[in-house]
Amino acid sequence: MKYNYLIVGAGLFGSVFAYEAKKKGKTCLVIDKRDHIAGNIYCEEIEGINVHKYGAHIFHTSNKKVWDYINQFAEFNNYINSPVAVYKDELYNLPFNMNTFSKMWGIRTPQEAKEIIQKQIAELNITEPKNLEEQALSLAGTDVYEKLIKGYTEKQWGRPCTELPSFIIKRLPFRFIYDNNYFNDRYQGIPMGGYTKIVEKMLDGIDVKTNTDYFEFIKENPDIAEKTVFTGMIDEYFGYKLGALEYRSVRFETEVLDTDNYQGNAVVNYTDREVPYTRIIEHKHFEFGKQEKTVISREYSSEWHQGMEPYYPVNDDKNNTLFDEYRKLADQEKDVIFGGRLGNYKYYDMDKVIEAALEVCEKELV
Repeated sequence: MKYNYLIVGAGLFGSVFAYEAKKKGKTCLVIDKRDHIAGNIYCEEIEGINVHKYGAHIFHTSNKKVWDYINQFAEFNNYINSPVAVYKDELYNLPFNMNTFSKMWGIRTPQEAKEIIQKQIAELNITEPKNLEEQALSLAGTDVYEKLIKGYTEKQWGRPCTELPSFIIKRLPFRFIYDNNYFNDRYQGIPMGGYTKIVEKMLDGIDVKTNTDYFEFIKENPDIAEKTVFTGMIDEYFGYKLGALEYRSVRFETEVLDTDNYQGNAVVNYTDREVPYTRIIEHKHFEFGKQEKTVISREYSSEWHQGMEPYYPVNDDKNNTLFDEYRKLADQEKDVIFGGRLGNYKYYDMDKVIEAALEVCEKELV
């Protein structure tokens, strides 16, 4: 055997594991089917702007250990995520806060906002929400739901809110202060120079092969490593033999514009159902760019089919039950570690990916 570990996927989970394994004197080969490292946090430089090729990634965490860990590899700027929502010809701040409510209802005080929301909820008289629409209405009232939740959610999931399960929205973050900071986390920012450089540093000195499909590679190299760290789709690993898990995918329409500032904000959500995309990202604003041109990406949510990029697991009861069956199969694979978003069929923020990878490293790399 040539390596201690074959790591399938050069994204954040696989790269953290490879970095920690190398520190412990282990040998690793990292393979990825894409033509680049860094997985979904890959940044591509266009017109001097770091473009988040697979959607906006804003690092945020309340875990100081994770924050200190990621800061080994990059210096972070002080970017604060403050999205704007466009509904028809109206513009609102997110998350739902006093700036949102003031604009929506022409009020000034938290008490006025609370009274309006509570009155709207009471008039609906929803006791046991049967679907996402009723759940959201019972939490937010009519105005916030109609203007800021309904259309966006239906575009994201590709079906009416009345057909979506209520558990998708367990709670809604209302802030009765004038504060547009989207995250509550203590630490947040964007790595100066983009995310790809972080993964380059993690994988420095480690053997990496891109454009390499695991299933073809392992047929030709069955004894390449003692153990495998697999961050691909768990159902694909087992040949979909229990059935395929469901995902949502995202299509990106990216273009360079001959202006220095297109929308004045990094993230603008379009909450009207009639607008086909969910949001527009203007990448330069993540790093306070002063370039003469700008790069924008429109995001279109779509159903996932095999061969497409899987982004969001559909964690409803049916899919979770199927994943549990795959998990049982995975537990029997003594020389394979399943990790990451696809290996665990779970949507992870970046800090949670690092947490999970470090936990696995502590158990595995003794």
